[in-house]
Amino acid sequence: MLETFAILMLCQGIGELLGRLLHLPVPGPVLGMVLLFCLLRARPPLLTRMEATANALLQHLSILFVPAGVGIIAAFGMLREHWLGILLSLVISTILTLVVTGLVARWMVDSDRKRAAGETDHE
Repeated sequence: MLETFAILMLCQGIGELLGRLLHLPVPGPVLGMVLLFCLLRARPPLLTRMEATANALLQHLSILFVPAGVGIIAAFGMLREHWLGILLSLVISTILTLVVTGLVARWMVDSDRKRAAGETDHE
């Protein structure tokens, strides 16, 4: 379990390093997750080995939100000053996410139906 936890931390660290060195507009943890995804796709047996570590982290996920909550409280003055912009960006991004998700889901269902209709025509 310690080895797989070290792999998780290494992926995050490399992601942070890449984000800072290359000045990418993507957060380091996201780059680390992409790196971890690529690693797991390249080495599928690693996925089963990492499962216990991932489940242990998920059991304690609520504890991992404490620093974020403390950060929000620490930045309360900024939140009070910019609450309208934050609220608008949250609402607009949520609506856009719902619309895009719906459109992608519709496109995927239509693609599956067309593919299924094409397969039955050729039989």
